[in-house]
Amino acid sequence: MSPSAVSATDTAFTDASVTGASATDLFSRTYAATLTTLAAEFSGERLETWTFDDRATRRQAEAALAERGIAARCRSAYKPLLCAFREEIETRDLLACEVIYPRHPQASEQRFRLESYPLAACYPQVAFRFVAGVCRAALPVYRLRLRYADGRERECEVLAPNRVHDDFTGEPALSPCGWCREGGLAGAAMEEKAAETASGGRALWTAFEALYHDSVSAIRDADWGDEPYFARLEIAVTLPVDDEPLAYDDEVLSLREALHEELYFSLLEVFQRRSGRPPGDRHLQPGQIVPQVRRGETLSVRAVAHAALPQATLPDIPAGDWQAQLSAPQGPLPPAVIEAALAALPGSRFQARSVAGRTLSGCHIAGRDRAVMISAGQHANETSSPAGSLQAAFTLARRPGAHFTLCPLENPDGYALHQQLIADNPRHMHHAARYTALGDDLEYREPARFESTIRTQAEQLSGAQLHLNLHGYPAHEWTRPLSGYVPRGFEMWTIPKGFFLILRYRPGWEAAARWLLEAVTRALAEEAALQALNRRQLAQFNAHAGDDGFERINGFPCWLAVDERHRVPLTLITEYPDETVYTDAFQAAAAAQRATVLAAYEAFQRLPAALLEPDPT
Repeated sequence: MSPSAVSATDTAFTDASVTGASATDLFSRTYAATLTTLAAEFSGERLETWTFDDRATRRQAEAALAERGIAARCRSAYKPLLCAFREEIETRDLLACEVIYPRHPQASEQRFRLESYPLAACYPQVAFRFVAGVCRAALPVYRLRLRYADGRERECEVLAPNRVHDDFTGEPALSPCGWCREGGLAGAAMEEKAAETASGGRALWTAFEALYHDSVSAIRDADWGDEPYFARLEIAVTLPVDDEPLAYDDEVLSLREALHEELYFSLLEVFQRRSGRPPGDRHLQPGQIVPQVRRGETLSVRAVAHAALPQATLPDIPAGDWQAQLSAPQGPLPPAVIEAALAALPGSRFQARSVAGRTLSGCHIAGRDRAVMISAGQHANETSSPAGSLQAAFTLARRPGAHFTLCPLENPDGYALHQQLIADNPRHMHHAARYTALGDDLEYREPARFESTIRTQAEQLSGAQLHLNLHGYPAHEWTRPLSGYVPRGFEMWTIPKGFFLILRYRPGWEAAARWLLEAVTRALAEEAALQALNRRQLAQFNAHAGDDGFERINGFPCWLAVDERHRVPLTLITEYPDETVYTDAFQAAAAAQRATVLAAYEAFQRLPAALLEPDPT
């Protein structure tokens, strides 16, 4: 097998391939459902399992076993503490709960505290207290102390099966796993049974784990050529599981979303190792990796490497419709709406071409003000920035003397993929659409080519000393349950923590950076919706993750960092929890982006002139 290596030039990918074929099958398989097999084959009297299945599937397995006279309890291997509260632990009239969470030498101290999220938010009437414990036995166990309104007090435990293994980076990891115990005690809340729970049972290699492991292994072991290794690598998966919304914000239990994240980031790590680059390096260009994990009746997977990208097309929209969609966006704007809105702004235009051949456009409005660069859509699944940047641009364009550049969609290939993926799963994060069709983060592309030239042109046209780079991040928990649970390299992003700002500055510009953040956050402090979002989400973050590590400036979490990568001396980055939000929540996200652009533009005009020269010390 020899999947084609596609050469990248400053045109689009072609159909050329080493094999002469436009697509190469890498791996396909259908798996027997773990609980179905157990229900048919188990011959004991009592059975407890922990698997990667939704609640309905696990209840069906219990019923099938009961018909054969077998007492069974089928639990979730994914987020077992949260599922135990939702399915087994009595929460009615529960007043307080002390959660003694395990700590394991192969995981961070906060790992199992994080894994309990969003427990405290789902039961706001309960006073939760999280206390660090230890793993006194072979498997991690949560120990709970419950107190009820009628005076009852109970102590119980919840098993969290995990295994230590080497992941696809070659590093040891502690990951949730399938587990099986025959003849055990049914019931999640087991009085005084810590030793028996931790020592009894055996690992159960579930179909969910096998599908993931087999797929990534087959792709890793294929005979790849040079980088980029493919134009598009598609991994089509069906899982017979449903998402389970939780009663807090945008949170949901989704094994399908978790598998998408696992496949995408594990394959990035596989190709990172193949390229010889160190972990965390963002210059890798493997091609476009596309896991498509859908609801289906079977557990199946097919991986195919394509030598050419899909044809670049944009859907038509009714004339004049873009104004209504931009003023009250219900979700990610269609690309044609972004193009129509940009075309309606005054000023001159500049353009670049994407890897797939799409046109991306920028607008330069020249005036007497200090110039500001505005960019959006670098990470295409962070969807509020195109809408917010365009809303702000129309306001700024009416200002006498306005001087700014705007590129509202820097990554059109990733955005097109995101539009494709949300057609099936609109509330999933879809990090496969985060990067470009080359599979890289365009900000790190050296030398500038394809999409990244749009930013270079904006710098040259404006001479700006401030770049407003609008971003977002997951609006609900982000996990990788088969590679250590917490996303490697993105640990600080695993659960939402409100709206915050990052300001990167070149050496000598710290005073200007701090002055600017003070002024911007002072203006944003008037935004009541932002303050309410931060109070709610930071409270949950602190409960489940501890200290967030941010400096507070006028009540807003902020991060200042010196960074010599950027040519523009000041780069202000917005981070709003916008992935997966829609309707009112999406409009709030766009409004936050708009407010930040306007506040930063005004503040930059008032920045003392003395601070616009770098401090030589």
